Amino acid sequence: MEWDEFEAACPEIGRLARERLAKDELVMLGTLRRDGSPRISPCEVDFAGGRIFFGMMWHSMKALDLRRDPRLVVHSVTRDRAGTDGDIKLYGRAIEVFDAPTRELFRETVQARLDWAPEEPQFHVFALDVERAGYAVFDDERQRTMVWEPSGGLRVLDGDG
Repeated sequence: MEWDEFEAACPEIGRLARERLAKDELVMLGTLRRDGSPRISPCEVDFAGGRIFFGMMWHSMKALDLRRDPRLVVHSVTRDRAGTDGDIKLYGRAIEVFDAPTRELFRETVQARLDWAPEEPQFHVFALDVERAGYAVFDDERQRTMVWEPSGGLRVLDGDG
């Protein structure tokens, strides 16, 4: 489902994810290489038009991975060993964006954030089709795990679960 649908279906994780990822402007993106082994890459993230977008350099390895196999995982950037900011995890499929109006919306969003935008046609942009999501934080004062799937909804585990 598109981002706005996910956020409506699971506002508990959706709100945390949007705030965190918009603030960080960067995620770790997991893709599958041609041989099936995993690849992890940093990737910028933007929200616009009810969708979450990932822009990539033209023919980058992660973009080619997603063209071959759209399955991906998105992980928030971890700042410290204790993970006090919590971990956001999004699972789903990448949908490459080809239509001009959506690509222009993406470019405008990047321009507003960076005062720069990629030039057509030499970049890839993918939107995430969210299939599952999770959030976990484990520190001395808070221990919480939330997991969301469309079929089972939100499950929350606090403390020892």
